[in-house]
Amino acid sequence: MRSLYKRKRLTVITIAYWFLLTYILTALVFWFISLLKQNEQMSSYKMMQLKMDQPDYINRVAEIETERRKKEFQYIGEGATFMLLILVGAVFVYRATRKQIRLNNQQQNFMMAVTHELKTPIAVAKLNLETMLKRKLEGAQQEKLLDNTLKEANRLNDLCNNILLASQIDSGNYLLDNQEINFTELVYESVDYFKTRFPAFTIVEEQIEEGIYVKGDDLLLQLAVNNLIDNAIKYSGRQKVVTISLKKNDSNVLLEIKDEGEGISGAEKKRIFEKFYRSGNENTRQTKGTGLGLYLTKKIIKDHSGIIKVTDNIPSGCIFAITLHTAEPA
Repeated sequence: MRSLYKRKRLTVITIAYWFLLTYILTALVFWFISLLKQNEQMSSYKMMQLKMDQPDYINRVAEIETERRKKEFQYIGEGATFMLLILVGAVFVYRATRKQIRLNNQQQNFMMAVTHELKTPIAVAKLNLETMLKRKLEGAQQEKLLDNTLKEANRLNDLCNNILLASQIDSGNYLLDNQEINFTELVYESVDYFKTRFPAFTIVEEQIEEGIYVKGDDLLLQLAVNNLIDNAIKYSGRQKVVTISLKKNDSNVLLEIKDEGEGISGAEKKRIFEKFYRSGNENTRQTKGTGLGLYLTKKIIKDHSGIIKVTDNIPSGCIFAITLHTAEPA
C-alpha cells in the first residue's frame, strides 16, 4: 500500500491540491456575491430613509448611488486582485511541488542506477582476481582476465568522474581551464579508447579533418566526447554502426556522432539533457547509465560557448551534433 502511494503520490497530491484550490476560489466568489448583495441592501435601506419632500433629496439619492458604485468597484477590484494572486501563487506552488517530486523520483532512480553501475564492475573485477588467485592459469588467460579487470576499472573511473564533475559544476567549484587543444587528436583518442574497450562494436570515422583546434578545458571536452560515443554505443547494439565525423566550417567546428539505434521521440528530445533523466523505469530498463552523461555534456558545451543538438538519423537512430568555435594553433 505504501509503495503504491509513493508511485501515485503526484496524482494524489494533484487531486487534493486542485480540490482545495477549487474550494478557496468558490469561497471567494461566494463572499464576493454576498458583499455585493449587502451593498445593494444598504443602498436600498438608505434610500428608504429619505423623504421625497426634502430639499436636497435629489442630491442625497445621487450620493447614495455614487457610494454604491464605489463600493461595487472596490469589491470587484479587491476580488479580482485576490483571485489573481491566489491563481498565480497556486500555479507557482503546484509547479514547484511537481518539479520537486519528479526530481526526487529521478534521484531515487539515479541511486538505483549508480548502485547497479558500481556493483557490476566490482563483482567482475573481484571474480577475475579470485580466479587468478585460486587457479594456475596460462599467460594468455591471465592477460585476458587482467584486461577485463582493467576495463571494469575504467568503467568505475568514468562513473566517478561524471559524478564528481556534476557535483563540482553544479556548485560552481570547478575552474574551467582555457587552453588551446588539438580537437582532432582528442576525438581520435576517444575513438581509439572505445574501439579498445568495445571491440565487438563497429565505430567508423566517416570524416575527421586534421589540425582542428579549439580553446577550452581538455578534461571536460574529452569527457563530453566520451559521453556521446558511449551513449551511441549503448543504444545501438552490436550489429549497428556508430559513425563519427569532425569538420571545420569557417570559424566553427562541427562534431557529429551518429548511431543506428531506436531513436528518441520528440517529447524525450526536450528532456534527455535534464539531470538524472532516463527514459523508462529504472527497474526494467536494460541500457546502463546514470542519467548524468548527456546532462554533463550539455553543461560542458554550454560553458565552452558551444551548442549541442540532437536530430533523427534516417532511417533509424540519432545524430548528436556539437558546434564549437575554432582556435588558430600557436
